[in-house]
Amino acid sequence: MTSPTRTRQPGRWLLLIALGITTLVYWPGLSGSWLFDDYPNIVENPGVQPSHASVASLTRAALSSPSSLFKRPLSSLSFAANYLVSGLHPFSWKLTNLVIHLLNGILAFFLARMLLRSVRNKPPDPMPPLLAQEGVVAALIAGAWMLLPINLTGVLYVVQRMESLANLFVMLGLVGYVAGRLRMLQPTLHPDTSEPSTERHNGKGLLLCIASLIIPTVVGITAKETAVMLPLYAFLIEWIVFRFQSSDASHRSRSVLSVFVVVLLLPMLIGLAWLIPHVLNPDNWSTRDFTLGTRLLSEARIVVGYIAWTLLPLPHWLSFYHDDFHVSTGLLHPWTTLASILVLGLLVVGIFAWRKKRPLVALGLALFLGCHLLTGSIIPLELIYEHRNYFASFGLMLAIIPLLAVPSAQPHARLRQAVLAALLLMWSVMTALTAYAWGSPLRLARDLAARAPASPRAQYELGRIYIIDSHYDPASPFTPMVYAPLERAARLPDSSILPQQALIFFNARMHRPIKPAWWGSMIASLKAKKPGVQDESSLAALTDCARKGLCPLPQKRMQQAFEAALSHPEPDARLFATYGDYAWNVMGNHSLGLHMTEQAVARAPDVPAYHITLARMYLRDGKLAEAQGQIRSLERLNIGGRLQGSIDNLKTRVEAAHKNSP
Repeated sequence: MTSPTRTRQPGRWLLLIALGITTLVYWPGLSGSWLFDDYPNIVENPGVQPSHASVASLTRAALSSPSSLFKRPLSSLSFAANYLVSGLHPFSWKLTNLVIHLLNGILAFFLARMLLRSVRNKPPDPMPPLLAQEGVVAALIAGAWMLLPINLTGVLYVVQRMESLANLFVMLGLVGYVAGRLRMLQPTLHPDTSEPSTERHNGKGLLLCIASLIIPTVVGITAKETAVMLPLYAFLIEWIVFRFQSSDASHRSRSVLSVFVVVLLLPMLIGLAWLIPHVLNPDNWSTRDFTLGTRLLSEARIVVGYIAWTLLPLPHWLSFYHDDFHVSTGLLHPWTTLASILVLGLLVVGIFAWRKKRPLVALGLALFLGCHLLTGSIIPLELIYEHRNYFASFGLMLAIIPLLAVPSAQPHARLRQAVLAALLLMWSVMTALTAYAWGSPLRLARDLAARAPASPRAQYELGRIYIIDSHYDPASPFTPMVYAPLERAARLPDSSILPQQALIFFNARMHRPIKPAWWGSMIASLKAKKPGVQDESSLAALTDCARKGLCPLPQKRMQQAFEAALSHPEPDARLFATYGDYAWNVMGNHSLGLHMTEQAVARAPDVPAYHITLARMYLRDGKLAEAQGQIRSLERLNIGGRLQGSIDNLKTRVEAAHKNSP
């Protein structure tokens, strides 16, 4: 007789092989550089760059993320840890991401194996009896998931550690929940009567389920809010696999039902009550080129597209930048909108139809669709990101791999096995080629610009890399290459002002003439629609360059740009702060700079940097009482002593000003 340990061994060896292949595939990409949102979250964020580890510096790091109102402190602390170890050299940061990805793969293996064992014992058995090793199939699921090209940005795009780290706790919670439910359903002998007893297992199993739903969710949310979906995923597993069974198969488990009322239903109702007013407020959509209605129509196409992108990762689909996507304006504009809605409806029907006959297929599809309920529905986020499939793609692998990994005795076994082998090979090669491109900033920029020729961001990034590689040297071969991609990006519809800003910045640094058309195009774009984050960053970059004396920019043009940006209702605080910086330090107009900075503080009273800048301005103008008011505001924000150094410095300056005053 073969022991259970020997039976499981092939799966473990296959998992080790998959981990090794994944490491080899990703290794060339670790030598790459920063990209896109890495800059505001890491490179340009001094909060995650502490000089030493202390309570104050780590608290400051934990609360420094500009990505979310909830600050994602666990992710930011992991960034700070990377900085303390290796500074801003991106290799170790990407290596940390790869380690997290491999840990996710290990948890995916354990979760898949437990789910495979759970459905084997339920009639009708969807798992062929000759499919001997649940461990082998689980390793194939985990290996395929780790090698999927659509998950590459969760590894090599440093800032998306937020996603992979949150997913680590989601996977851990699901493994714990399934283990708890299996324990609840496993009878033991009563120590006194030797009769079957489930009381002890029920109690311990239920506690494990509750702890696995609550603790990983709470911790995971501190990495990224997507971890809030853990109770929903557990509910789907319960509904499809365990079906709320108690130890007595003829009864439902009321305790399990009660748990989901507390950890899923009530929080969901509270969350919707908080969210709906924000969603229905038109101001929250003002910086987007879509409305609530057009977003929902568009997301139908996007979610269906994600399935194709996961299974058939063509380069022009996985292009990283998706700002060339055309929003759906009606059911037939484009026609694929209605078709996608029908596909989603069929998938939902399929989940109900296959729940008993093909539980893993039903569960995989349910997990995929459930994952996109948060980011693909009513919240006014950007429409498309590949990393949103980091967990969702596990659901697709759970649905597909067991159908293909069948023994030779099954119908069409050779064809299924050949399809599986072809998919694994294709995914591995595509991920390896893309990782190789990510290993060099220039290779990556050229690759992404070729994949998405109509993407303003992709074309801008290519021009930006040419600027970096030119070193502002007129004799550099990269210097003449700068203009074409940037001017192409500026002409594309729905572009931000990043391309115009880069052209102006580059020629100003090179002391070359700046085309009036670049200024005109930038100002017209700022007038046409409310500035977004990239527009604000562009104005901040020009301001910084002018303040350092590197860019001799015409003040009249800069003022026109700021006035155009501020002409829209409810401008962002960052815009006021940037204009205040420019007016005070470049124009020498202290009254305008002070007024703009006061507006920034009024609109974002929880941002310490604005209070610090305003206090310094008040001190410069001799307004000591007003400066002390800003210090008091900083003291209220001084959580964990994170602002103590700045507060002490300002107090010292106030005391000195008092001593020197007549």
